[in-house]
Amino acid sequence: MSTSAGAEPSSAPNRGWRLRAPAGTLTRSLGLVALAGVIFLAASEGLGSYEDLQLASGAYYFVALAGLTVLTGLSGQISLGHGALMAVGAYTFTLLVGDEHWALIPALAAAVLVSALVGALVGSAATRLRGPYLAGATLALAVGLPALADKYTGTFGGANGLTINPPTPPSWLGQSFPLERWEAWIAGAGALVVVFLMHNLAHGGVGRAFRAVRDDEIASSLCGLHVGRVQTLAFVISAACAGLGGGLLAVVLQLAAPGAFGLGLSLSLLTAIVLGGLGSQLGAIWGAGVLVLLPGWTDSIAHSFSLSTQVSANLPLAIYGLVLIVAMLAWPTGIQGALRRIIAAARRSLVHGGHSDEGIVPSSPGEL
Repeated sequence: MSTSAGAEPSSAPNRGWRLRAPAGTLTRSLGLVALAGVIFLAASEGLGSYEDLQLASGAYYFVALAGLTVLTGLSGQISLGHGALMAVGAYTFTLLVGDEHWALIPALAAAVLVSALVGALVGSAATRLRGPYLAGATLALAVGLPALADKYTGTFGGANGLTINPPTPPSWLGQSFPLERWEAWIAGAGALVVVFLMHNLAHGGVGRAFRAVRDDEIASSLCGLHVGRVQTLAFVISAACAGLGGGLLAVVLQLAAPGAFGLGLSLSLLTAIVLGGLGSQLGAIWGAGVLVLLPGWTDSIAHSFSLSTQVSANLPLAIYGLVLIVAMLAWPTGIQGALRRIIAAARRSLVHGGHSDEGIVPSSPGEL
């Protein structure tokens, strides 16, 4: 039987589950993280306080989007509940830091673990659902889970949420070191860890198993993969990233409130990975940029046209929908797919002296 879909032969069903990536992939991912870290530090040094906050916001959005693009792009499962999973991470972090006085890194690790456990519960149930049924189940999660804050006000603070003290920059950075830059560095460090892990996952046996199950569940099962376990693992990994993103959001905003994790956030996250490019970590970067910059643009539009408060509040979602429709018509594979096509067309033009073929360059789900 052919194994071109990425699944391993049935005589060795466990080989697709190897977590260790090839040595070349590890080397490339380390180089990629080092380069991204240098660029991030240089950018934060040259920015003001407001731009540093935008950079931090982009970092924690990227963390959540990187997990969601693994779930939807590599595994083929649709989730409308990742805003709620971010809430799990944010509330776990604020409870541990504010009430139990945990340190930053252990609290973030706990946020990842608790979110992963919730993702395991949701993922095990999601393996029985497909298409709109799966989307509807995760939609119920997005609506119902943040509402627990209103029911248990003594623990979760009700509508006002929970607040914590801002992270204190270490003394070796100096007393005048900007808090916003330190928050950006924390969020950026989390994003770099996710880049390293997701890059190796996508290019390793787990990533191949995800793509095999996404493309053909029956063939993957015949090749020795346990479809339900693969799909559940994808949900766990994606939920862990969402929890880390929520914890980093709490670090930056010093707040975990139900209003920050409503249905609109879940819809925006799904829209962002579609706009950026499904299955691509670079697409997640583009999506994070959209999430950070679009609200400011919509506020400018609302003020320029003197729109009412109610219209201004709903304008971002309307623009998300409009941009999504236009992007899907113009760039079916997202921003990253469109850039890949442009670069490929430019290369063909240089090679053939302007007489390039008109073939379509497919978007590779596993590419970073």
